Amino acid sequence: MTAPSTAPAPPSRGGRWIQQWDPEDETFWKETGEKVAKRNLLFSVLSEHIGFSVWTLWSVLVLFMGPEYGLTPADKFLLTSMVTLVGAVVRVPYTFAVAIFGGRNWTIISASLLLVPTVAAFAVMKPGTSFNTFLLVGLLAGIGGGNFASSMTNINAFFPLRKKGWALGLNAGGGNIGVPVIQLAALAIIGASGGPRVLLGIYIPLIVVAAVLAALFMDNIENVKNDTGAAKDAARDGHTWIMSFLYIGTFGSFIGYSFAFGQVLTNQFGRTPLEAAYVTFIGPLLGSLIRPVGGALADKYGGAKITLWNYVGMGAATAVLIAASMEKSLWLFTVAFVVLFVLSGLGNGSTFKMIPGIFHTKALAKGLEGEEAAAHGRRLSGASMGLIGAVGALGGVGINLAFRQSFLSYGSGTGAFVAFLAFYAACFGVTWAVYLRRTAAQGQASTATEAKPQLSYAEV
Repeated sequence: MTAPSTAPAPPSRGGRWIQQWDPEDETFWKETGEKVAKRNLLFSVLSEHIGFSVWTLWSVLVLFMGPEYGLTPADKFLLTSMVTLVGAVVRVPYTFAVAIFGGRNWTIISASLLLVPTVAAFAVMKPGTSFNTFLLVGLLAGIGGGNFASSMTNINAFFPLRKKGWALGLNAGGGNIGVPVIQLAALAIIGASGGPRVLLGIYIPLIVVAAVLAALFMDNIENVKNDTGAAKDAARDGHTWIMSFLYIGTFGSFIGYSFAFGQVLTNQFGRTPLEAAYVTFIGPLLGSLIRPVGGALADKYGGAKITLWNYVGMGAATAVLIAASMEKSLWLFTVAFVVLFVLSGLGNGSTFKMIPGIFHTKALAKGLEGEEAAAHGRRLSGASMGLIGAVGALGGVGINLAFRQSFLSYGSGTGAFVAFLAFYAACFGVTWAVYLRRTAAQGQASTATEAKPQLSYAEV
């Protein structure tokens, strides 16, 4: 295959459009592709980062909405659940948007849309506002969750298969870190006797900056545009829904706990909002930072193997949380919760690495080779990522609703943690049964007979 000698030039119809893109060609990648891909990754991370901050804004705001706001703990869990729900649902159209508008163009639009919930929250954030108004404005903040889906779909197209675990992990981790950043910003502002409106006022110009930088420095890839049929093909593939289930366990845990951690500390252990804020950022911060590590480990050892053992760790941490909750041990509870955050971040990276590997493996099994197989894998994995991300985020809704019910029924989060432990056990079983046990059995069968080669997911 002959690599282009120069970077692809945008056509005359305007905008930054790349006509030819072949990251699997090593010569092209070294001479042209890597530099362009990393530039797009950088500004994609910035936009997604602010999107996550806006999405999780209400996890911070509810902590500092005291009795004068007239909200019960159940009201607050319901509010954060609904914000999480909208963030999950909008990930589906955001995935289609990349194919319709182009990755750069949609990044500009999606970043600009973040002004709507931020300005609205600035307008209503005061005592005396009704719960229904807070709920409506909170629902608007959910659009920040959609930025993840479009960003991951876009960046997936820029990088070769051998680099996807690292690139997708870095992209997602940089976005995820918007959660602890807004928590830290809130802590600093409240500590300096500022108010929620000061926090919102800081983010409004940052949103504008992110949109402008995307317009100046990002690119659209021509062969990604107008492929809306890819999402339909991905939706018909069973692996999309299997990976969605597994992603509920990793990302659903991360985003659900990010919204709920502070409320659990205040309601179960009697921490003040400020005391809770001093520790709630630690888990999301470490979970975000380790996500690229999960992707890199998956690149080296296989995503299925890392994901499998990660669920073992998540189950163990949850068991410790149950014990700490029953013993009312704040220090053990906090440490175990932070460990669970770290493992959820590690699993986020490893599960997302599995996705392009699965579809590339299926392309090879169909008899496709070289760039044809790589392009087929990129097409379906990019489309499936938005669907998987949407379903995975629904796990955050489930976590907040489970906590709400657990506190209503038992006065603590213990009942919810028991349910989470059972779910992690199910995720472990699915990972082993679909991506590891089946591989071992097929390997033995092919040794004993000369049967037609079958799919092997050992390295995904």
